[in-house]
Amino acid sequence: MSDANDRMKAQGFVSDKNKSLNERQRAVCADQNNDQVIEEDFIGCSTAFDSILETIKTIAARKCSIIISGETGTGKELVARKIHENSDRNENTFVPVDCTTLTGQLFESQLFGHVKGAFTGAIDNTLGFFRAADKGTIFLDEISEIPHELQAKLLRVLQEGVVTPVGSTESHPVDVRVLCATNRDLRKMVHDNEFRSDLYYRLNVVNLEIPPLRERKDDVVLLAEYFLRNQAVFYGEPLKKISDKTQNILTNYYWPGNVRELSNAMERAYVLSTGKMVEPSALPSDIIMAEYTTMPNSPLPTLDEAKRKLISEALKLTGGKKLAAAQILNVERRQLNRMIEKLNISIEAIKNDS
Repeated sequence: MSDANDRMKAQGFVSDKNKSLNERQRAVCADQNNDQVIEEDFIGCSTAFDSILETIKTIAARKCSIIISGETGTGKELVARKIHENSDRNENTFVPVDCTTLTGQLFESQLFGHVKGAFTGAIDNTLGFFRAADKGTIFLDEISEIPHELQAKLLRVLQEGVVTPVGSTESHPVDVRVLCATNRDLRKMVHDNEFRSDLYYRLNVVNLEIPPLRERKDDVVLLAEYFLRNQAVFYGEPLKKISDKTQNILTNYYWPGNVRELSNAMERAYVLSTGKMVEPSALPSDIIMAEYTTMPNSPLPTLDEAKRKLISEALKLTGGKKLAAAQILNVERRQLNRMIEKLNISIEAIKNDS
């Protein structure tokens, strides 16, 4: 077995029987009724997920720069961490940098360091992110947000392997692997002169595209169960399961916020579910509403029909308790009472069905 495969095995990507993580998770997907718990934080069983794993295995052992692209919430930083963990740099530092939070001189100082007295407030020498990541990996999240005037300095670091702190003339050698992420079209930014073409081609040795969650439908329920399991561990409570109806809704939803939105939805569902099963009523209202538009043969409901469904689901979840249902729906109790009366919703019938 190669060194790369050894590292993948150590991280749980390859079992003792040379079975890939994807194969083990696919077995879970084939049998959703079993109680197997997946310990890894990199979850999936879809063809798209399998492709990501294979790409990570291929590029982890290399030294080239990588641009990880994809929509917000798809897990680009997690992929970057997996690349680092399965590389020969995994015993050294992984330094994530959010490029959206830094501007101007602060940005340059944070990336390359500064010397004492370089500017007002520079009371001591600092290493900067690049020198802190020496022999390891630096992850530049949202690389597209780096100011144009700093892109030339970043290019010099990548080409020459040295950094010069702000206020200093002394250069320091660094050995850093650079991983980047963006949710924007860098090629278009190059065309519009918003991003340097020489920096783009220096960074874009490999472009790893992370598919949105809506293209990984086979992974949705598996991920949802993983997030619920985390909540159960956090609260020290028994696991909660997802009803078949809820699974269908989750699978058919568009997930504009991707995995991050699913994580938030499952945290909400766990908190609001009083029983052992997560029902649709515990999901955010926009997910429940979207159920109608994702079913191709289902007519769009009227506004009253949609309201009746949401209110009934909330009342069912709370056992007919209107105050608790009002809190779930984020409305005043008096407003809920008026809607119950207007829509002819029977509290008794809901209690009997609960």
